[in-house]
Amino acid sequence: MSLDPPPYLASLQNNIRARPIPWDGAARAGTITEGQLAKIRAVDKVRKEQRKQIVERDLNGYRILFVGGPGYPGVLESASRRADVIQYILVLLNDILQGVPAFAKSLYKDSNPYQHFVPLLGHSNSPEDPIPLLTSTVLATIMANAQDESRATERALPMILSYLCGLAKASNDAGLQDIAVVQYSSLLYNTANRQLFWKQRSETVTPLIDILRKAAGVGAESSASLWSANGTITSRGNGFEGLSGGIGLQLLYHVLLVLWQLSFEAEDIGDDMNDEYDIILLYTQLLRLSPKEKTTRLILSTLHNLLDANPSTLLPTAVLARLPALLQNVNGRHLTDPDLQEDLEKLRDMLEEYQKTKTTFDEYAAEVQSGHLRWSPPHRNQVFWVKNARKILEHEKGEIPRKLAEIMQKPWDSDKAVLAIACNDIGYLVKEVPEKRHQLEKLGLKTRIMELMQDSDENVRWESLRALGGWLKYSFENH
Repeated sequence: MSLDPPPYLASLQNNIRARPIPWDGAARAGTITEGQLAKIRAVDKVRKEQRKQIVERDLNGYRILFVGGPGYPGVLESASRRADVIQYILVLLNDILQGVPAFAKSLYKDSNPYQHFVPLLGHSNSPEDPIPLLTSTVLATIMANAQDESRATERALPMILSYLCGLAKASNDAGLQDIAVVQYSSLLYNTANRQLFWKQRSETVTPLIDILRKAAGVGAESSASLWSANGTITSRGNGFEGLSGGIGLQLLYHVLLVLWQLSFEAEDIGDDMNDEYDIILLYTQLLRLSPKEKTTRLILSTLHNLLDANPSTLLPTAVLARLPALLQNVNGRHLTDPDLQEDLEKLRDMLEEYQKTKTTFDEYAAEVQSGHLRWSPPHRNQVFWVKNARKILEHEKGEIPRKLAEIMQKPWDSDKAVLAIACNDIGYLVKEVPEKRHQLEKLGLKTRIMELMQDSDENVRWESLRALGGWLKYSFENH
């Protein structure tokens, strides 16, 4: 997948191309050899078609020029002390890679074509030094053009990703972030690379999710802000650029593109993506805001990949996030993209089929598993608890009360209602299945409810008192 270079990178490359390099002096000083100089001159400052013909006629010679060979150091090695020459060579090499598709594969005749490139990623700590940035650009182009899966690529890729993640985390420089994200996209061409990208997710994926959360107008501290935002923000005519996060549309599109590519591994990583990043809820919110078809298309396609690969775990969350109603709204927009319309139809059909069979218990279980409670209908429905309390305690060997205990351990300073609802639910469980209350005590729920009687929030204190009342009632009855 080829994307235009971000403006900052294109400008940097143009400036370096325009610089005069004293090549004859460099050859006399021994910085480069006469043979290297002849090959450089043959392809420098010439028409693209002429350059393509010259390189294609001598792929092996140009491979040795850039990566070296037995007894022949490459130009990056021989000119290592001349930063101006290194910069120029990196730009020239990238131009050749862009114009001569066969050249990238030819570089792999060397057992390790990366050995003189990877060290340049750490050329200096100065953000003004262009060499690491130009190097990562070349490496990403080589890998993407060759679609290589060798051991050498497997070893080099983590180092390239680690360098790029530093750019992606540069939250005050959208230009650098965009360069990193575009290069990420070019590197995710196979399953092995995507799985490695996910393995390094604290470096790679987390900064991208932070960008999306800013675009959605929510903070990164917890899922509470996402749940409260869901359903309250409407799309704006000028798109994401008008949001408080200040995320430009191009950067947003590229981030969505990378996560769409990653979603092709949804069968292996979809549940973890949702557990760690609330991806279904986040994408539902992004879909609500998306005013552009190109962003809407990526959001819908990613949701489809995730839900299709993990229906039993993620469809309940999608319903809880009110995705079905939102898809109806999106369907009312004037859509022209046939791929977008197809994904929208598939998603609607998938959710409609699920909703035909789901029960109120499924809805409640999905809400608890989401990690965030709200006053949805089951919580205050006496009939629901009479029918389902025992099932809730026994489902998957007590998975739901364990999750409730996990939820209640958090302070929920920004959304105290979660604690009040959890106390309400525990109270009903004790009331309807009193003989199982020791199961809840073992999870620390009775102790936590007693602590919450001192909470600063009046509703939390009231619900915890009611819940504790059930325990006290059965304790007295047993004496």
